[in-house]
Amino acid sequence: MLRDADTTDLDAIRRWRNDERVRAVSLTAHEIGPDEHLRWWRRASTDPTRRVLVYERDGVPSGVVNFFDLDPAARTVAWGFFLDLAGLDERAETLPAWLEIQREALDFAFDVLGVDVLTGEVLEHNTIVRRMNRRFGFTEGEPAVHTAGDRVVRVYPIRLHRDDRRTRTTEESTA
Repeated sequence: MLRDADTTDLDAIRRWRNDERVRAVSLTAHEIGPDEHLRWWRRASTDPTRRVLVYERDGVPSGVVNFFDLDPAARTVAWGFFLDLAGLDERAETLPAWLEIQREALDFAFDVLGVDVLTGEVLEHNTIVRRMNRRFGFTEGEPAVHTAGDRVVRVYPIRLHRDDRRTRTTEESTA
């Protein structure tokens, strides 16, 4: 289940985002402090082109989906997500949660936000996410090189049009 994030979620969101494994596959890889996180939240929670959602698995907050750059006229939105890897690993639920959060995020983008195109970015070395994105029907564009802090990374733009979205039935039959 996806629900709107609120201030009671901020500590958990920051903890999940600061997990070393999440930072390793994020463009911004430094550890985020409380002040920086609060500044982000104040901007994000009042920005009409953004939606910050908490993913709950069996009633337990377990991840975040960020939609941003929502353009209702163009019917586009960008997105990203991360999970509570420590909590899900402890419950042996990481893979099912990962599949579920992607399905729910796609449903939200296309059915609730009403967009036709969902975009995002993925780091070149994040091969597992790249593979999962292809499974859900995303296509990758030409990579760009970015300097992020002290790292130089290749970033692939991703795109999914509503007509190219793979449904659960299609996914299960091709798995």
